[in-house]
Amino acid sequence: MLFAGCASKPPGMTPVRPFAVDRYLGLWYEVARLDHSFERGLEHVTAQYDRNADGSIRVLNRGYDAAQGRWKEATGKAKLAGAADEGRLKVSFFGPFYGGYNVVALDPDYRHALVVGNSTKYLWILSRTPELPEEARVRYLALARELGCDPDALIWVRHDQAPANGMAPWMPH
Repeated sequence: MLFAGCASKPPGMTPVRPFAVDRYLGLWYEVARLDHSFERGLEHVTAQYDRNADGSIRVLNRGYDAAQGRWKEATGKAKLAGAADEGRLKVSFFGPFYGGYNVVALDPDYRHALVVGNSTKYLWILSRTPELPEEARVRYLALARELGCDPDALIWVRHDQAPANGMAPWMPH
């Protein structure tokens, strides 16, 4: 959920339309992801999206590192990168550098989503609950394959046991 590089979308990828950013705000559980160093080993991963006073979006990513016995978090900022009704954003966790955040599939009720970064090396399946309905899982895995991602390489994120400190991912510490 942290991105490097420019705020772009992979060739041939079409972000969803219509997209209502205000409906997308709130808590999302990371159900699955492709492996990358900045989330390696994390469980109970969530992303919280809220409006900032300037209209941008505050992004709070949290995950539990069981090996270290502690929560890790990163706060960033997101902005629309395309049309106002397009699921294309740019996200920054490192000052002026933005990365692509492309919502390429989205449940009509905003219950789950498939997100791709600047390339197909960055892919996440998100849900409003820790569990993803089977029909959504099947659809998103097929779409990931169509987009050139390897669904067999997905890491399915644990949300089944409370971390040792008993805190829920969205609770401040």
